[in-house]
Amino acid sequence: MNPNNIKWQQAKDKVIGEERIRKQIGTLSEKTIHAVVKNYYEPNEDCQEIPIEGKCADIYIQSKAGLECRDEDGTYGKIYEIQTREWSRLKPKLDIFLKDYDVTVVLPIPDHKKIIWIDPLTGELNESGRNIKYGNDYTGFKEMYAVRDYVNHPHFHIILLYMDMLEYKLLTGRSKDRKKYGAVRYDRIPLDLTNEIVLSNPKDYMMFVPMDLPEKFTSAIFAKAAKIRKSDVGRVIGLLRITGVIERLDEKDGRSYLYRVKEN
Repeated sequence: MNPNNIKWQQAKDKVIGEERIRKQIGTLSEKTIHAVVKNYYEPNEDCQEIPIEGKCADIYIQSKAGLECRDEDGTYGKIYEIQTREWSRLKPKLDIFLKDYDVTVVLPIPDHKKIIWIDPLTGELNESGRNIKYGNDYTGFKEMYAVRDYVNHPHFHIILLYMDMLEYKLLTGRSKDRKKYGAVRYDRIPLDLTNEIVLSNPKDYMMFVPMDLPEKFTSAIFAKAAKIRKSDVGRVIGLLRITGVIERLDEKDGRSYLYRVKEN
């Protein structure tokens, strides 16, 4: 078995139990995916939820040389933040942490998910028959774009962590089947780890450039090649420009700007 899969299973076994799923869903102070991912990257609880300069780091692994010494990269150790959404909230932490620490932000992404509906009156669980394909190579760009000012920092890294999952939702909606207009997501239970993409430097973002792009292309051409919606392509192209992967030309095709992949 892949060592990462072994680590993933160990993290799941530590966090998830039948009682947690059956009785405590939605009542926990920490959501299950956050807890599993945190233990996947650092199972030592002495390194979890560490106060640093007025902020709390999900994981802090101190410098090999000790608390008061810097590693060869000039930092006092490594910080991991697990953030499932609203990455804009990370900015105050990043402004502080990146001065002295190597920071990795992890985005858990559902690859496939199945919904389990909970009846709030009876506690009965009803499994949806659909196994929904959710994630793709560009799923993380909404959150990544929110921290675009940091992506070129030498001590800032991103991990896109794809997993299959069960999503528990409460039947509180105002529709006839109570699944729409107000239904509440309680928790998500991770299943298999399916992919782990590490973005450590600007060159890593080349993986998001489709292979069949022409030399010059518009955002619409990029969206078609990448198989993403036109409403999403602006963030993708914007982030790839910031990382220096592509550049905008002083040319247009009609009203649309033209871009090209920058030569290394």
